[in-house]
Amino acid sequence: MQAVRTDLAMEQTEFYKNNLPEGLSLSQEEKAGLKITRVEVVSEEGVKLTGKNKGKYITIDIPLATAGAEPADDVTHLLAQEISALLPKEGMVLVVGLGNIHITPDALGPQTVHQILATRHIPDQVAKESGLENLRPVAALAPGVLGQTGIETGEIIHSIVTDIHPGAVVVIDALAARSLERMGRTIQLSDNGISPGSGVLNSRKELSRETLGVPVISVGIPTVVDGATLVQDLVEKENLPMKKQAQTVMVTPRDIDVIIERGAKNLSLAINKALQPQLSLEDITYLVS
Repeated sequence: MQAVRTDLAMEQTEFYKNNLPEGLSLSQEEKAGLKITRVEVVSEEGVKLTGKNKGKYITIDIPLATAGAEPADDVTHLLAQEISALLPKEGMVLVVGLGNIHITPDALGPQTVHQILATRHIPDQVAKESGLENLRPVAALAPGVLGQTGIETGEIIHSIVTDIHPGAVVVIDALAARSLERMGRTIQLSDNGISPGSGVLNSRKELSRETLGVPVISVGIPTVVDGATLVQDLVEKENLPMKKQAQTVMVTPRDIDVIIERGAKNLSLAINKALQPQLSLEDITYLVS
């Protein structure tokens, strides 16, 4: 059987249904009408079963994106709370948007980071005179991809981390899911980093505490389904043959522009709120506009 490909830890646990093996923990809850699934990989056996590193994986199901729809405040506040819980309470944070802004399904990271409130460069006196004292230092970066820069994304980020010494790194990237129904309707957070390009099957050097020396929080939304995974998901019950061509195809919804636009808005607002909790959403929107 063709291996099912997904970046979502919750989809990996679905294979075990009610017989969750040792090394994995799973819990679900509902907050503000939104379903939250928490998966934790706690042993090497769990790593082997899921293909995920040890750590926490938090998935939030969000409403379907529609043209012109604005991010809901309840989604933003809940996501901000979850991000804040994974971050250290103090210290500068580097926010990195991975991906190629010229390829729509891969543009989530760059579009999100362009709406992050960068504050590291603001002198204390200027912030005080503007009524923006006590802002947490934040730096934001969209490093592009290897084909654009000739430099591995991991090399760029490692160099910057070494130079500016952030207390943590938040990384945003597009993900791959097993099911089309989860496109743009799922947000996954993790405390163990990410491999750049994983969502479009072009995985590069891992970004994690082990490689960067600081906590790395990953945030992502599924924007693609691997063709072979989609075909298997649709026909496995009928025992139909897998077409070889499906193994080289990536599938994305036709409303991917709306998904990316709303997703970037959702994530940027939540990350900004998590980093600057003293600011209202209206203040954040004004400052980054």
